[in-house]
Amino acid sequence: MAKTHRVNEYMTTNPVTLHPDMDVMEAFQELTRQRVPGAPVVDDLGNLVGLLAERDCLEAIVKACYHDEWGGRVSEYMQADVTTIDADTSLADAAKLFIDTSLRGFPVIDNNTIVGQLNRSDLLKAIIKLRKDCRK
Repeated sequence: MAKTHRVNEYMTTNPVTLHPDMDVMEAFQELTRQRVPGAPVVDDLGNLVGLLAERDCLEAIVKACYHDEWGGRVSEYMQADVTTIDADTSLADAAKLFIDTSLRGFPVIDNNTIVGQLNRSDLLKAIIKLRKDCRK
């Protein structure tokens, strides 16, 4: 029987995280510097309180352009209702989740703690690796 591959085998560990009080433009710079489509937002205790995605940053830029109001806090733009994925989820189920949503990444949770981040690119890299491994 074939092994079921899990998210925790292919996720990015030690994901970029942001703080709700962080300046949104600083957060935008961090996302682009780290080349990630979004990042979990955690409070001082490390609890997940939201997610800031590139799309949310674009909202801040539009506001700045139209209202000449640059900046603001991550908490003003983040998504508070966050879709997460469990570390033990199969790659097939993760792929289905990506298909069913427009999200490009999910915080990975194990026992309600952020243990990683799974982006579409991580999943695609996993599939390429698995295909190569099958050909050996």
